[in-house]
Amino acid sequence: MDAGRNDYVPVKAKAYPASKNPLSADARFWKAFKILATPQHIGAVTSIQFSPVDHHDFAVSSSTRVTIYDGITGEVKKTISRFTDVAYSGTFRSDGQLLAAGGETGMVQIFDLGSRQILRQLKGHKGAVHWVRYAPQDKLHVLSAGDDRTVRYWDVATSEPLSTLNGHTDYVRCGSASPTSNDLWASGSYDHTVRLWDIRTPKCVLQLEHEKPLEDVLFFPSGGLLASAGGTDVKIWDIVGGGRLVQTLGSHQKTVTSLTMTAPRESSSALEQDAPRLLTSSLDGHVRVFDLSSFKVTHAAKYPHPLVSMGLSTSSQTLAVGTSSGMLYIRQRKATEIKEDQEEKPKSLLDTTRSKKPKQLRPNNYRYFLRGRSESAAEGDHVLVKPQKGKLNAQDKFLRKFMYREALSAALATADPTVVIAVMEELVARRGLVKAISNRDAPSLEPLLAFLCKYIVMPKQTRLLVPVAHLVLDLYTESLGVSPTISHLISILRDRVGTEVKLHLHLQSLQGLMEPLIQASAQI
Repeated sequence: MDAGRNDYVPVKAKAYPASKNPLSADARFWKAFKILATPQHIGAVTSIQFSPVDHHDFAVSSSTRVTIYDGITGEVKKTISRFTDVAYSGTFRSDGQLLAAGGETGMVQIFDLGSRQILRQLKGHKGAVHWVRYAPQDKLHVLSAGDDRTVRYWDVATSEPLSTLNGHTDYVRCGSASPTSNDLWASGSYDHTVRLWDIRTPKCVLQLEHEKPLEDVLFFPSGGLLASAGGTDVKIWDIVGGGRLVQTLGSHQKTVTSLTMTAPRESSSALEQDAPRLLTSSLDGHVRVFDLSSFKVTHAAKYPHPLVSMGLSTSSQTLAVGTSSGMLYIRQRKATEIKEDQEEKPKSLLDTTRSKKPKQLRPNNYRYFLRGRSESAAEGDHVLVKPQKGKLNAQDKFLRKFMYREALSAALATADPTVVIAVMEELVARRGLVKAISNRDAPSLEPLLAFLCKYIVMPKQTRLLVPVAHLVLDLYTESLGVSPTISHLISILRDRVGTEVKLHLHLQSLQGLMEPLIQASAQI
């Protein structure tokens, strides 16, 4: 008898062929970003800038303050509110110790992030300053652009402008610093032009016609290409090639407001980049990701409000998006933990530190008698696995005892369609399906009918569940009006089957309409 029990093979859950994941590697990467926090600001979030040192912290400019957020927790770390009017373009210095910000008053202010005190006030603009930046490798100079149609290069130590760059004929609202040179800058204006400046000369060295008011410009990491956003288009320019237009990206329905780019890196994650990805945000509420090797959209995300600013950490772990309503969306992607075997580094001859010798256990120590219990098998050792007695599920216990009705009820109680289908197929093989379904009262029949209502139209389960539904209707035709719940489930089953039949008829009609069109197009 015991041998017969041990010969029983448990019923395995129904396994289906793995379906192909329709998402690309980029789409899977960006869908891994989850909402971390959604703080509400008083005014529109006009600027988001990440710290170059602590790659998760970022500065958010909104209303009369600049708020520093912790990108890991989504909590506020500091708030700088030393502004008399609206603050714009809070940006970090390369060492992350100072922060510069413009404002509606036309004054550029330099803050110490530790004490939040004002260190310098750069006065000279006659209009609002919407854009301020430190050079990537320069701690002593700041470039600012204002509504007075000028771009000014400041010496922070003396609070004096070293040069004033004239040439724009309308508001200058955006700019970008070259990642390869501290002397090369780009500025974008509402006069529809992008101008490149070499601060060693007072004149513009290159002018690009975007044909729409500029909202943002961005250098590529190589410094040879430049992206400009204005209207619904993003244009890619070849700076080295004399300002040649490389590509126009026009996938947005409203004005593109912000550009940012992922840092190129070698990674084992889904986003293995041969080239960085360009992210664009727009007033249409969309963030789109472009693969710059093919200039195609690889991912898009929709937000409920118009987007006016966006920032991405250099590690591509934290994404922050600001809206015109003051809502800030902080998304974070958990880094994939990759466990690698760490090889022991050879000890340097100059290293005079003493290495600790492993402690030798002696018989007077209790651990001496426990040694070897937790040792793992070495290479070449013979490992003997102790056979474990498998535990049977409730449906398997009933099937082993040929209690088919109870086995089906236990499977339905799991609410797992793969388990229920597997038990039904086992009952069909044993010719016990009729016995399992018959002689049920209303409470035990309800789970079966509910399962049929939910899964009978699923393509993977239809082949089996349609005969089961016929069997249920044949067995319980005379008792349909006994229970109101049973009658309601039967009506739901009828409606779902009727809707599915109508859908198939419409699809066949559509197929009949499309076939002549396909044949006609093939002959052209």
